[in-house]
Amino acid sequence: MGTDALDPVIHAPARLRIVATLAALPAGASLSFTRLQDMLELTPGNLITHLRKLEDVGYLKSETTGNGRASRTSIALTRTGRKALHTYTAALRDLITGL
Repeated sequence: MGTDALDPVIHAPARLRIVATLAALPAGASLSFTRLQDMLELTPGNLITHLRKLEDVGYLKSETTGNGRASRTSIALTRTGRKALHTYTAALRDLITGL
């Protein structure tokens, strides 16, 4: 595996932190948007931008329930996202081992 296996969608530091945080949860579990934002110390706009990129490639899914102030957005890593992180970390290990 070469550096070409380092998925550019995951490779961005904020997105790597998002995916790694969600991967630490049991499969199918989710975090609320505000909890994830607090954990990663990202602004709402910054987090939304990164979540959108990850969702566009199918690495995570989000679900919003309720309306207005009572709404809650939950974010979870998909099976595709878990596999992508596994591939990414394996490529990173191979790269480091080769040094």
